[in-house]
Amino acid sequence: MNSRPALPALAALQDDRVIAVVRAPRIPDAPALCAALAAGGIHWTEFTYTTPEVTKHLRRAAQSGWRVGVGTVLTAEQAERGAAVGASFLVTPGCRPEVAEAARAAGVPVVLGALTPTEVAEAVDLGAAAVKIFPARAFGPGYFKDLRGPYPGVPLVASGGVNAGNAADFLGQGALAVCAGTDVVPPDAVAAGDWAEITRRARAFTAACGVGTPR
Repeated sequence: MNSRPALPALAALQDDRVIAVVRAPRIPDAPALCAALAAGGIHWTEFTYTTPEVTKHLRRAAQSGWRVGVGTVLTAEQAERGAAVGASFLVTPGCRPEVAEAARAAGVPVVLGALTPTEVAEAVDLGAAAVKIFPARAFGPGYFKDLRGPYPGVPLVASGGVNAGNAADFLGQGALAVCAGTDVVPPDAVAAGDWAEITRRARAFTAACGVGTPR
């Protein structure tokens, strides 16, 4: 088993430590959304295949120079489409061998979802650049400390149920990064294009976990 995933592909995440995961019925301006998040200290944005016209949003944001990825990737075809429009990383909710293979072929790092120790090992074997523990709230921050015992070199990302009140605990217990969802990017605020509110929420989230600076 390769116990040292391709972390250099996601090296900047060691400093930024937060990924904003956007699920919204409408995104009026993807580059503006990324700019609002960055103004609050969050420099990684994950759009998802549950959002209508996600590849259009990915393309626009990537062309504007933002670091964007695509999540809820379930098939090789989705992975290929995401990579083709500029996604700089791919994220799955669970172990998806065909997605890992497509990501490898496209030269794009993939963050594979897992929950159990066995699934973490499988994700590593499939070449994950990092492993997303989802849903993280199922076992809480202490679970990350437990996983670091057998998997000290595996970058773990906490996703699902992470908010400003517990993000610092997940990071403190061994998560490389956390995913910020509706706590930072509520669907209604995104759909309305309320970028000031998004920036306020991003700033509050990063301040609560002691990371993130505007740049």
